[in-house]
Amino acid sequence: MTRPGGRWQNWARTESVRPQLVEYPSTIEAVRRSVRSAATRGRPIKAVGTGHSFSGIAVAPGTLLDLSELSGLVSVDRERGRARMLAGTRLHRIPALLAPYGLAMANLGDIDRQSISGAISTGTHGTGVRFGGLATQIVAATLVTADGDLLAINEDNEPDLLPAVALGLGALGVLVDVTVQCVPAFGLAAVERPEPLDVVLDDLPLRTAEADHMEFYWFPHTDVALTKTHTRLGADAPTAPLSAAARFVDDVVVGNVVHQAVCSVGRALPVAVPVINRVSARVWGDRTFSDVSHRVFTTRRGVRFREMEYAVPLDRLGAAFRDVQRVIVENGWRIEFPVEVRTASADDLWLSTASGRPSGYIAVHRYWRADPSAYFAAVEEVALAHGGRPHWGKMHTLDATRLRERYPRFDDFVALRDRLDPRRAFRNPYLARVLGE
Repeated sequence: MTRPGGRWQNWARTESVRPQLVEYPSTIEAVRRSVRSAATRGRPIKAVGTGHSFSGIAVAPGTLLDLSELSGLVSVDRERGRARMLAGTRLHRIPALLAPYGLAMANLGDIDRQSISGAISTGTHGTGVRFGGLATQIVAATLVTADGDLLAINEDNEPDLLPAVALGLGALGVLVDVTVQCVPAFGLAAVERPEPLDVVLDDLPLRTAEADHMEFYWFPHTDVALTKTHTRLGADAPTAPLSAAARFVDDVVVGNVVHQAVCSVGRALPVAVPVINRVSARVWGDRTFSDVSHRVFTTRRGVRFREMEYAVPLDRLGAAFRDVQRVIVENGWRIEFPVEVRTASADDLWLSTASGRPSGYIAVHRYWRADPSAYFAAVEEVALAHGGRPHWGKMHTLDATRLRERYPRFDDFVALRDRLDPRRAFRNPYLARVLGE
């Protein structure tokens, strides 16, 4: 299906564009036709998922390919625990698709509204020092290249390209299907509670090493960390899920309705932010429960915000966090949104923020109606001083020159882009900045 381009904007309202054409391919062959048509007209083409990226990575000034109709399970290899699915499949739909086979994704982020292709292409990750980002779960993929041909990447065909294609920024072609290495379905026991921030920071290396999944949130202007520690359970282990009422109160009322009100008040009356944050730190995150994995990993986010996130070497995480605290205090800012801290294992993906090193992540946020510029710039400077790499789907200011020095395989990726897309069919302003023209 094709229609003239209307105005497109991402979820965070940080990026917008009026594409020349919007297409909704429902088959792989339709994607190929779209790419060939765009090439004939000399028009750039970009595949777009849900628009959850905060950066301009999904901006499509030429042809916008909306992959929402290219969705669903293609096949399952029960013996090897692998699921092949179409690229537009939403993460929140995958658990139901895998359930009949007793499978699950090994790890997830805390938001599941994205498409599987968008999530892996931008480096979406969860937390846990023994677990990589979502792209590390990809064992095969199929691309539509710039000339409309299909390129299958798997164990038997160009396997050396998988570390580039699995996290390819949308720069190498249009992903049309991916094969996920799944694990047997499992549960998670969750302990979420407020703790003294200094204690958590002092114990951070041990906590992250011992826990399957550990993260914490810190409301600026408080001395409290809201910790989340998740322990993996077997598929047959008994669980004690939150009641529907408790989940509604915690995730919808407190996590969204109350937080929306807090952000609105904080914007109108910044002097009240420290008091509000201290109250929020006491109200949020004090519960113990267990459930199937995806219901514990993910939460509902209704408050619109803007985000920047940097990955630093794991052994620099505590020091980098302390420096973020310092710049907030030194500048006298009133920050209404919590800072989130997570971890990931090292991987071998060429453009992964955890490529070659175990990593710690510091994510900073502002309410979408607040100007994040000064805050984000200061935190970015801190992260860069600690060897940081920016999340591709979140706000940052780095260009190809500065990114090249942070990724050992950067030039290899650019060379592969030259091979697969020499005419830059999949170009947009963001890719021109971070990869070069």
